[in-house]
Amino acid sequence: MNIETANRLLQYRKENRLSQEELAEKIGVSRQAVSKWERAEASPDTDNLIRLAEVYGVSLDEMLTGKKTETPTEAPQSEQAEPEPEQEYAEPDPQTTYHKYDRVSFKNGIHVNSKDGDRVHVSFKDGVNVHEKDGDHVHVGWDGIHVDEKGKNRVYTDENGNVMVDEEIKNAHNATPAYNFFKHFPFWAIALIAFLAWGFSGVCFGWALSWICFFSIPIYYSLVDAIHKRKPINFAYPVLVVAAYIIFGYFNICGGWSFGWIVFLTIPIYYCVCTLFKATDEDKDDE
Repeated sequence: MNIETANRLLQYRKENRLSQEELAEKIGVSRQAVSKWERAEASPDTDNLIRLAEVYGVSLDEMLTGKKTETPTEAPQSEQAEPEPEQEYAEPDPQTTYHKYDRVSFKNGIHVNSKDGDRVHVSFKDGVNVHEKDGDHVHVGWDGIHVDEKGKNRVYTDENGNVMVDEEIKNAHNATPAYNFFKHFPFWAIALIAFLAWGFSGVCFGWALSWICFFSIPIYYSLVDAIHKRKPINFAYPVLVVAAYIIFGYFNICGGWSFGWIVFLTIPIYYCVCTLFKATDEDKDDE
């Protein structure tokens, strides 16, 4: 293939806003094959030429020579020339319908490319993808729902149904291996084992107090989240206070039940301190 034809193939692909991967999937070849065609390192066979012409909505002659074929106006019957022998052209794919500017394809799903630059692709494998010409992108698939606003991920719903926005997405994408490990660590199983062991042993009030082990579950996971996001306000401090009050009462620490309730006064103090730290961090970000 000569370099002029290769450049035309590249130009047609860009005009149709297709990546090499998307084009390769449409015509059933590898991305490397498309790349070689556009670099004039290889030539597509006849079947692939026909498929390319159908995808780009042009004739084979126009795609290979660059000359557009125009339909002549009908001349008076007396002046009409002898009809030329019909040239053989491959029939277009009956599953594909092209308009003058908009194109609709039903190959491997539903693909709509509008003349305005908007694109809609629906398939069982990739789900629903809506690309707007201004850069917005909406994806609905097996991996959740993603809304990208001009290249910035604004809303994200994962396969578990968790909805995150802006900073939560950033934290999720920047999660370290250590955070993922501690977040998914089955701490609840350790709390359950501790509850059973404490209860059966009968020490320190046995079953009467061993249930307090379950308080450690929200304390653990909220602590992991607070450390990762650097937000102390995410820590389940009230749960820790309740657990401390119960321990003070059972073991008669700091006045037992009579004066142990004082620990509840630390809850508003804790959140006031968290608010001050949050305001300080926001001021630093503004600078």
